[in-house]
This record gives sequence, structure tokens and C-alpha cells, in this order.
Amino acid sequence: MSSVVDEVPLTLDGEPPKTLGLLDQGALWANLAVSLLGFSGALFLLNPLGDAPLTVTAALVAAFVGSLIGTTMVGLAAIPGTQTGRPSMVLLRGLFGARLSYIPTVLNIVQMIGWGAFELWVISMGAMAVFGDAVPYAVWVVVAGILTTALSIWPLGAVRLLRRYVTIAVIISLIWFAVDFLGEATPQAGGSWTAFAPAVDYVIALSVSWVPIAADFARHSRSSRAAFTGVVGGYTLAQVACLGLGVYAVAIAGTAAVTADNTAVFGPFVAAPLGALFFAVLVLREADQSFANVYSTTMSLQNLMPRVDRRVISITIGVLTTAIALVVNVASYGAFLGVIGAVFVPMFAVLAVDYFLLGGARRWNTEEDAPSRWSMLLPWALGFAAYWLTTSTPTVEQWDGFWAAAREAIGFTREPWMNGALGAALVAALVTLASGGLRRATRR
Repeated sequence: MSSVVDEVPLTLDGEPPKTLGLLDQGALWANLAVSLLGFSGALFLLNPLGDAPLTVTAALVAAFVGSLIGTTMVGLAAIPGTQTGRPSMVLLRGLFGARLSYIPTVLNIVQMIGWGAFELWVISMGAMAVFGDAVPYAVWVVVAGILTTALSIWPLGAVRLLRRYVTIAVIISLIWFAVDFLGEATPQAGGSWTAFAPAVDYVIALSVSWVPIAADFARHSRSSRAAFTGVVGGYTLAQVACLGLGVYAVAIAGTAAVTADNTAVFGPFVAAPLGALFFAVLVLREADQSFANVYSTTMSLQNLMPRVDRRVISITIGVLTTAIALVVNVASYGAFLGVIGAVFVPMFAVLAVDYFLLGGARRWNTEEDAPSRWSMLLPWALGFAAYWLTTSTPTVEQWDGFWAAAREAIGFTREPWMNGALGAALVAALVTLASGGLRRATRR
């Protein structure tokens, strides 16, 4: 039997059930937007460059603008998944051809395993903030890994669980903390709008990091409208609320403390009246992040192994992710993952232009013998370069140094208003449009 009733098919050959409505999609993406370490992200939102803090108003506007732009990209990336019924990496067969799609697939597998391990670390640190050292870190990692793997085996059931129960508990918890924090502390005073563009860039990066998994869930959506609206509405509202709450949590914990240890932001939550109870809800909810990463890894591997039972893959990836969280310092892995994640912003732009504007939807070939489309690598590569030439977000010292040297070599000056994500998307989109026009002209 190739599928389970109302669940994701066991192999790539199965027909995906269309069971997720607008509320399912909205609940999923709202929960994905609420991250425990997203609260400490208020540090980068308020002062993305380290020397030009924003006003609180500017930071909140940047959170809204960046979230809306980023989630629109994710929402558009979800639509082809709904229309074709294909997972994200399998969709790339239509963009690059079957064999060339293996390149972004492998990159996505690497980053998803890394993010999955990182989320197990976050869950475990959050649990220890509530319960102290009574239960060792390793035990929490194993428990979180088992829960993550179980959710990955029954992914559509997990989404329905989020909608029916978890989302309401999360909303109540966020409101509870917001009321307490508003009366507890005043966020930083002063600031300017000078670093507004880098702050928007940072928030866009938080959002578009989900582009590689959008179609994995949207393929089960009842309509493209439900998939798009669920992403944009659910994720934008929740991320703005999360970052806004983080502004106050950082003010209470102290900027210096959170800078030294981003898990210090957990302190104000646990210290609030009934804080341990409501923070435990947020810790439990964090499992949807690790689940989404492990499940996306499974779907990516099915692009390489289309007839292998996804349950076998999920269990294998779940065990591997848990092992990494146990033995690797995943806290230092985030910057490297950011470098890999940047490849998907220009790739999305190439896909969107080709699919929506150049007639790709009518000829999208996701079969195993889809011919290679080498010409689509050029706009992707140029968009990737544009991202690093224009972004202000620091990552790895050696990597940032390489691009600083590249800017100097070509005489390019990065202006304060420049935005890496938008720069990458714009360059990739324009080059794709130009190459599409050239192909049409040569066929006449």
C-alpha cells in the first residue's frame, strides 16, 4: 500500500491528499513563526549593525515590513506545490531538470538537518529553564527527538493537532506574557531610523528561510489561496508579535546578558506569574520547528530516492538529528546555516518568474527524466552574488571578508539602504526575465 488515509503518501508515486484548509495552514505557519530564540532576535532587530540602534517604533515597523515581504515570497513559493502536488525539491526538477535539482536538494538536506539539531538544542535549553538541572540536557534532547520523529511520521496529523489545540494555547501564553511585560519594563529609549533597511533585511531573512519547505505542506492544501493566505497571514502576525514581545523581554533580561547568552531571554518568561506553566507551552510548541525541518529533510531525500518509504527516512533523520544535537555545539552552527540558506532567496525568484511570468506552469516537468536546464543556473548564481554584495547581515568572518574584498575589487559601495534579500531577488528575477525574452526571440 503506497499511502495512509488522510496522510502523506509513503513514496513519491502516491497521490497527495488535499486535506489542509486555510485554518490548518494559518495555524501551522503561525506556530512556525513563534520561536523561543526568536525573542532574543529583538537584539538584532533593534540594532542590526551594532552601532546605530533603531527607535522602538522603527524596529516594529521593520518587523512588519520585513515579515510581509518575506512571507509573500514564501507564500508564492507554496502555490506551485498546491498546483502540482509536488514537494519543494521535486518542484525544482521543473526549474533545473531532474539531475541539476540534486544540487539545491543536497544543500537543503544539509541545512534542514542542521536546523533540526539546533531546534532540539533550543527545546532542551528551554525545558531546563523551566525545570532546572533535575533532568540532564541529554534526556531532553532524546525526548524532543522522539517527539519530533513521531510528528514527522504523521505530518498531516501534526498540522491538524496544531490547529485544534496547540495554537490556542500559544496565543493565550503570548497574551499572558505581553500583559506582564508591558507593566514590567520599558524598552530602550532614543534611537533613529538609520539602520531601518538592515533591520528589514534581518526580518526578511527570518521569513524566507522557510521557502525550501513551503511546497512540502502546500501540496496538501485545498487551494492555492488557502496556502498563500495561511503563510502570509499566519506567519506575519505571529512573527511581529514574537519580535515585539522580544523587545520587552530583552529589556527585562538586560541587553548585555542576552548578548552574552541568547538563552538568557528565557529568564523573564519563567519569572513571570505562572510563567513556568505558560513558557512550558512555548517549549512544547517548539517541537513544530524541529518537526518541520526533519519532515522537509525527508521530502528532500525523496527527490533522490523517490520509492523509499518516507517513514524509514524520517526515523533515520530523526535519529541522526538527535545524535548531532547530543554531540555537536549547534549554537555556533547558526551563521553557517545562514550562508547556506541565502542560496534559496535568488532561487525562489528564478522559480517565481519562470513559473508565473514565463509560462512555466503550463510545461512544468517534475518527472525523473526531466531534462537539465543549464541556463537557469546563471540567474541563480548572479542573484546569490548580489545577496552577499548588498547584505549588511554579518555571518562568518572569513565569508564576510571574501565579499568585502569582492566589493572592493569591482568598486562597489554598499549603501545603508541596500537590502540583501531584495537585491538577490531583484537581480535573479531580472536576469531570468531577460534570458526568457532572449529564448523567445531566438525561437522566432
